[in-house]
Amino acid sequence: MRFITFKFKNQTFWGVQEEDGVYYSDKLVNIFPTLFSVIENYGGINFFQEINQYVPLHEVEIVAPFRPNKNIMCIGKNYREHALEMTGNDESQVPTAPVIFTKSPSAIIGPNAMIDAHEMDTSQLDYEGELAVVIGKPGKNISREDALDYVFGYTILNDITARDLQKKHQQFFRGKSLDTFAPFGPAVVTQDRVGNVQNLDIKTYVNDELRQHSNTSQMIFSVGELIETLSDGMTLQAGDVIATGTPSGVGKGFDPPKFLKPDDRIRIEIEDVGVLENIVG
Repeated sequence: MRFITFKFKNQTFWGVQEEDGVYYSDKLVNIFPTLFSVIENYGGINFFQEINQYVPLHEVEIVAPFRPNKNIMCIGKNYREHALEMTGNDESQVPTAPVIFTKSPSAIIGPNAMIDAHEMDTSQLDYEGELAVVIGKPGKNISREDALDYVFGYTILNDITARDLQKKHQQFFRGKSLDTFAPFGPAVVTQDRVGNVQNLDIKTYVNDELRQHSNTSQMIFSVGELIETLSDGMTLQAGDVIATGTPSGVGKGFDPPKFLKPDDRIRIEIEDVGVLENIVG
């Protein structure tokens, strides 16, 4: 199923997108008001019986699927070519263990929402198209073989980054967590609608120029390995989000760099998952 959150007649609902429409239920929204609460209780809801109201997709405004309770867990340099473009082709900087940082959920915005350029804070605004994993049930010390059993679904996250702030503060959090720096969505797609998660085409366009093009098969650490590492000694909760890293082709990787500027339009496409598009304001 493709779960979305949307606004309709001045109210916010979650529902299941099918082709050009969305199915939802007033009754279920009263019990489970957010998609986050649905994820926490998934398996205990009879969706097919209760979701019986329909509205055409063109009549709704799709917003971010949900806001996680904890920080968004992010993986740095998880594609070899990206690790090299960020380190001057230094092979010694290709990670041998996942590089982990967090991003504030307060930075989340939905599809078509405007990314604040924060021109008073940064002159090196960058994009990173990423597959994001949504955890579906609590788990600790999860093996990579069992990891996908803990996944609710997949979505897209644009890990917007202020490269100069990243360098200034010598860590990732502030440069990646300014308001609007986490475009997210548009749908959370359950595993039955996604093929092999380690063989999905991923592309990022800026103003229709293809900047990033890779495949999740090129991840250094697979989704299963990431869940194994992150759950080692730490309980993952339903609704936790893992951004799995970005391929090469970020703005900083060009010579000269191609940083974002106001009115730039970023479109991320991930096979079987969807399209996330935003404009810099």
